[in-house]
Amino acid sequence: EERRKQALAEKRIPKYDGRCREIKDPVPGKQSAIRFKVPLQGETVVDDHVKGRIVFDNAQLDDLIIMRSDGWPTYNFCVVVDDASMNITHVIRGDDHLNNTPRQIQLYKAFDYKTPEFAHLPMILGHDKTRLSKRHGATAVTAYRDMGYLPEALVNYLARLGWSSKDQEVFSREELIEKFSLEHVGKSAAVFNPEKLLWLNSHYITSMDHKEIIRRLRPYLIADGLIKEDTVIDETWLEKVIASLKERCRTLIEFTSAARYFFSDDVETDPEAAKKFLIPENRGVLEDVLKGLETIPSFSETDIDSLFKEIMANRGIKMGQVAQPVRVALTGRTVSPGIFEVIDILGKDKVLRRLRATIDNIPQP
Repeated sequence: EERRKQALAEKRIPKYDGRCREIKDPVPGKQSAIRFKVPLQGETVVDDHVKGRIVFDNAQLDDLIIMRSDGWPTYNFCVVVDDASMNITHVIRGDDHLNNTPRQIQLYKAFDYKTPEFAHLPMILGHDKTRLSKRHGATAVTAYRDMGYLPEALVNYLARLGWSSKDQEVFSREELIEKFSLEHVGKSAAVFNPEKLLWLNSHYITSMDHKEIIRRLRPYLIADGLIKEDTVIDETWLEKVIASLKERCRTLIEFTSAARYFFSDDVETDPEAAKKFLIPENRGVLEDVLKGLETIPSFSETDIDSLFKEIMANRGIKMGQVAQPVRVALTGRTVSPGIFEVIDILGKDKVLRRLRATIDNIPQP
């Protein structure tokens, strides 16, 4: 430590000074580390598939420890033996390992192992251009799965970080296999953009077959308590739910949250929405809708549209003054798919039950 501080003070590279370089036998009674004697002259060259040709001056390298004094081998020694024993042909890793590469190349040569080809990928940085860490958001693949991201979207996004193929953004896995090459990997660090990943995930959800979305969504519905493991769902009905929400939801978690009022009668009403729309002045409108839906010839979108228009004409009000109180009564929210679509998916029994419960909780004007 003292020698390291002195080297830094003298603006020299802090490295092992070689004081034990010629000792061949262990010192009796002393636990000794074993170092690898590196060449003192010449150069070590790395022909990297991403960075190009990089030349290291051997005089700047030191005799690295390959076994500690406690008998445990070190990383640089282990990976060389490991690669050789498994016939590794290419080492593709982050460029934070680039400084280890000349040391490892010297070890490959010393053991007469075939040196693999190297490709050092640029690091992924956070939005503040510092190394990506937990403070920039979740970093484990499983965490993104738990947040409702699709594997296709994550693979696509990660492949595009620091790599490009013209202006194409969306790739199937087959296209990535066909087009990906180390020659098109950029040399500079890529910045992780959560919004871009969210956009890509939304794209995959929007373009995915409804039946496949149902299969992917089911574990999230179970985890959220909206259905049970053995629940049999009418897929025709569920496809209607999917169709109504897929343009609005960017993750499977958002899907689960948005679909809650379709599955559960325990509708959580937003307090601000209730304060604005579930008020005495709107009780009469809700009563008119309830009476109309109880006697409507069919629960079709056409007949519901006619009913709403009739109420609007009778009361001299606009569509929003009818639709919004009904929307909040049925969904607990001010934003949802089209109100006629919501009524159709919920079905007559649920709609009438929720309207009655809402009206009972609104004081008379």
